[in-house]
Amino acid sequence: MLMIRLARVGARKQPYYRVVVIEKERARNGRALEVVGQYNPRTTPGTINLVRDRIDYWVSKGAQVSDRVKKLLEKTPAATTAA
Repeated sequence: MLMIRLARVGARKQPYYRVVVIEKERARNGRALEVVGQYNPRTTPGTINLVRDRIDYWVSKGAQVSDRVKKLLEKTPAATTAA
């Protein structure tokens, strides 16, 4: 099963996340099928960049969205998402 979830990147104590499409059984930072966005919680407010059409594509193919990514999708209006 495919999941759309966060993968942590960045240095120690400086988290930065990629929103990725990945097999559910893979490790958190395993090889992803596609990177569909980024999330930087260290800025005020947190910076969210999502490619909404690619997320919609993967959801149409059966990918499940994690709880945290759902919240990020709700925070960002569809018109302001970008690559």
